[in-house]
Amino acid sequence: MKEHSHAFSIISEYYAGHRDELVGYVERQLQSAAVAEDIVQDAFLRLLRSDKMITPVTLPGLVYTIAQRLIYDYWRRRRSADEFEHYLTSHPQTQANDVATIYSSSEMMQLLERGIVRLSGQQRQLYSMNVFEGMKVKEISKALQMNYKSVEYQLGEARKEMRTYVAQMLA
Repeated sequence: MKEHSHAFSIISEYYAGHRDELVGYVERQLQSAAVAEDIVQDAFLRLLRSDKMITPVTLPGLVYTIAQRLIYDYWRRRRSADEFEHYLTSHPQTQANDVATIYSSSEMMQLLERGIVRLSGQQRQLYSMNVFEGMKVKEISKALQMNYKSVEYQLGEARKEMRTYVAQMLA
């Protein structure tokens, strides 16, 4: 417990001293102050929930790595939405249902996010790295220093659970 409160104090000191710097970094990449604030807040919340050993030396790199991954996630979701919008505009037969279709895609994204939250911490991390960051099993295995077969199995289980959850929710 003492280690957790020590990590908490390291994170809070870093947050107090470097929050604006990190918000500026994220905002330059996203061109949106509101989204940058959300991403920085999410990055620090993830750090507070992390079970990794955090020291004043490792924290800056960890903060920026988490922020960068959240930025990638943002752009990946944004690109998917843009591709979907392009599909709608290039297929006139869907024009009559545009509002319903767009609303459905928004609901689907929420459904997926609720499904991901239901995964175990390890599965959620592996699934997110694979789906949102586009990492392959080998890359995830190397990044997390995990056995390849273990990553492959856990990712397979996460996919199976997501398919089951989505199927149940859409039934």
